[in-house]
Amino acid sequence: MSSVETIHECIILGSGPAGLTAAIYAARGRCCPTLIHGRQPGGQLTTTTAVDNFPGFPQGIDGPELMENMRLQAERFGTQFIEGEVTRVELGERPFKVWLGEDRYLCLTLIIATGASPRLLGLGNEEALYGRGVSVCATCDGFFYRGREVVVVGGGDTAIEEAVFLTRFASRVTVVHRRDTLRATPVLAQRALDNDRIVFRWDSAVAEILADQAGVTGVRLHNLKSGVEEVLPCDGVFIAIGHQPNTALFTGQLEFDGEGYIKTRNGTETSVPGVFAAGDVQDPIFRQAITAAGSGCMAAVQVERFLDDLPSEAQLSCQKGICQPAS
Repeated sequence: MSSVETIHECIILGSGPAGLTAAIYAARGRCCPTLIHGRQPGGQLTTTTAVDNFPGFPQGIDGPELMENMRLQAERFGTQFIEGEVTRVELGERPFKVWLGEDRYLCLTLIIATGASPRLLGLGNEEALYGRGVSVCATCDGFFYRGREVVVVGGGDTAIEEAVFLTRFASRVTVVHRRDTLRATPVLAQRALDNDRIVFRWDSAVAEILADQAGVTGVRLHNLKSGVEEVLPCDGVFIAIGHQPNTALFTGQLEFDGEGYIKTRNGTETSVPGVFAAGDVQDPIFRQAITAAGSGCMAAVQVERFLDDLPSEAQLSCQKGICQPAS
């Protein structure tokens, strides 16, 4: 740890659409953002081969390319990037403290954009098949399955919402659920049960995702009651068994909702003044790149206003992209 510690005006945790958009706006607002990212920057979009619903790209764009463009834009305006895994934070007083191993960073404001990780089935090839028939987002990828047969895994609200949405495109949607009744809310469940494009495989689990070089060709189902297995041909598998917000670092320091997402109010404010949350880490409903980017913009604007309202002795000025105490 350095004997002379710089106090950063704004540190951003996460390099997905929320974190990078926050960096772009914060840098343009001369808030001197420092963005900390892991070994694979870019968030979930780096596993998406085609993004067709992000405004401004009429022909679509590859997820990794979109994230790289965002990063370059943030760099252009002076964002400082640090690679490393955050191991601890202290939000009890300002400046807030962020640790990367033994290295400590101080900041007046913090934007948390650490995202949420989809819960997976635990099968060996599901991540390798992202973008080749396996998806965790029907809104993102449903369009590519027009006239094709797909499987949705899960029985809660998310899974049934995905299944109903996919009937706009797919010729058939098979819902695979481990139980013999849905966990979704009754109104939503009935909507799916009444839809003649949706069929159900009750008391069943996906034991294997079948694929060739082109992508998914089917699933092998295991009936949990009878033990019988069957192969169900399909063109796509949508895994909808929930998301886990990446909030473990902030347990006991910020207010969460019942599912572990960071609670925000008035935009992106958290329960600690000066700490803001953007993107999927605080959004259990929409989970889209564009909504994450929008909340990243909101967080940066709120950071700028928060810094402007600090007493003059606590404010910092930017010099060559690095925040130094004001003279």
